[in-house]
Amino acid sequence: MGSLDGKVAIVTGAGRGIGRGEALLLAAEGAKVVVNDLGTEWDGVGKDDRPAQQVVDEITANGGEAVANYDDVASFDGAQSLVRQAIDTYGDLNVLVNNAGILRDKMLFNMTEEDWDSVIRVHLKGHFAPSRFAVEHWRTKGKAGEAVYGRIVNTSSESGLFGNAGQANYAAAKAGIASMTIVLAREMKKYGVTVNAVAPRARTRMTASTFQGFGEPKEGEFDQWNPDNVAPTVAWLASPAAAGVSGQVFVVWADRVYLMRGWTMVNAIEKGDRWTVKEIADRQDALFEGANSDVPPMGFGF
Repeated sequence: MGSLDGKVAIVTGAGRGIGRGEALLLAAEGAKVVVNDLGTEWDGVGKDDRPAQQVVDEITANGGEAVANYDDVASFDGAQSLVRQAIDTYGDLNVLVNNAGILRDKMLFNMTEEDWDSVIRVHLKGHFAPSRFAVEHWRTKGKAGEAVYGRIVNTSSESGLFGNAGQANYAAAKAGIASMTIVLAREMKKYGVTVNAVAPRARTRMTASTFQGFGEPKEGEFDQWNPDNVAPTVAWLASPAAAGVSGQVFVVWADRVYLMRGWTMVNAIEKGDRWTVKEIADRQDALFEGANSDVPPMGFGF
């Protein structure tokens, strides 16, 4: 018996990397999976139907059920078609894993409008659009008095949580995804739908093009950067065991799962009336007492 027996799941960007591992594990846990992937290059260029179908073939070869989907999830028509395919093929939708993404890294002073628009579209709108049609389905069922089992797992990034230089477009999208996760968790709580996000560290086509140090492990060593390491946390969030977990963001890396928290108050100053510029300047040491006023550090745990 798997933790997701009888459930229907969609995984976007599931043809390779993190999404592939998620699709395979959800299927191994008993879910019927719609494997979505346009088959583009890491920067969003091109199209190839083979990656999604190859994952479907892997799932079916292992005794699972899966079907490929090639819709553009960053379009309303594509997202609606994707959700409809899951429902028409398997009778329902229970789990949506939003994973599709691209990179167009540049320093802001070199970034083009297309670099910005394409990354925001694929990541942020590519999470919003499928979620919109998934929650519409669950809300309709809930209002009709039908039982609802709904899980959304979004894919944020530490770049969005901490802000990585050269990734203004990607970081803005990923920060938006983290915030949207909390908003949607609030909106869907009364229907019993949970919404969470993971921020993975893994070796993928995107990280290989941007960062160093994601190499293969030595023989016999645990591969800390294997993208399949992310999937168990996603499958847990999709399972009944995580029914009480919602609006949360987790950094997932190797054998570690970090629970993250967003903006919190560090210090405060107050006056009882409107400040003058000089008064704030005179109190800035108190405002930053015990805290650094320079650019915050990037990430943790490396």
